[in-house]
Amino acid sequence: MTAPGTPGTVAVPGAVLAFSVLGDLATATPDAPPLVLAGSPMDSTGFGSLAAALGTDRVLVLTDPRNTGRSTREDDTAAVTPEEHAEDLHALVRTLGVGPVDVLASSGAAVNFLHLVAAHPDDVRVLVAHEPPMTALLPDADAIARVCADMVATYDASGLGPAMARFIGLVVHRDEVTGDEPAPDPAMFGLPTDDDGSRNDPLMANMRGEGATRVPDLEAVRRAPTRVVVAVGEESGGPTDGEVAGRSAYALAAALGQEPVVFPGGHNGFLGGEFGQTGMPQEFAARLTEVLAATR
Repeated sequence: MTAPGTPGTVAVPGAVLAFSVLGDLATATPDAPPLVLAGSPMDSTGFGSLAAALGTDRVLVLTDPRNTGRSTREDDTAAVTPEEHAEDLHALVRTLGVGPVDVLASSGAAVNFLHLVAAHPDDVRVLVAHEPPMTALLPDADAIARVCADMVATYDASGLGPAMARFIGLVVHRDEVTGDEPAPDPAMFGLPTDDDGSRNDPLMANMRGEGATRVPDLEAVRRAPTRVVVAVGEESGGPTDGEVAGRSAYALAAALGQEPVVFPGGHNGFLGGEFGQTGMPQEFAARLTEVLAATR
């Protein structure tokens, strides 16, 4: 695990974003800019093992999205769209004052950073987009959208446990989704079966904002000076028979005219015990370092 680093905040409309800097921003150079490690809805605590494996060769920036971790927002029940997350990230880069930055963005954060590249192409030098669940690019997009809508409706009606069970069932499903898959029992995953009445879960806020079904302007992404690398976990399956996020990575790579770069592990490949999940953080860090060092 790594030291917590130097904390900072960014005030944005409706929220205060929290981040940490590991290292000295003054030592960053155009050839070795700060490396942002970002997840969504996962907060920065998920990158402890990866940050430790990366060592001190690069200045690292770990950020919490507006609806999770140390970050706060005025309405913690409202939807958060990927466009809103992108503007938050733009504010973060401006606050750091040493852009463009390099980025490893995983899951929902990869979607958010692709929206950032489309809207603010000079913010990011290299974006490694690790398994962005951009499901609108998949042949079963309509069925997945129905599952996501049902997930949010279940959350509103019955609380977090049943909704999260539906989410887990979706993300671990392999092959195309029909939308008719039975909803798993929350107890199977150790999830609560009672409704505590809260409705401020960060994942559900992103789902309410249609983060998995909104596609950025891919033509703008292609035009941007940013080097975009689409990454997929070697354990996530193939382009047609894999998990939703892995299949989405293949679909996005094809839309951008490239092949995805294979990373160790699966969707959780960088975790080293965080949230009870263990991937391959040392091997993931080595692959990330290799990809970032590659010439344009």
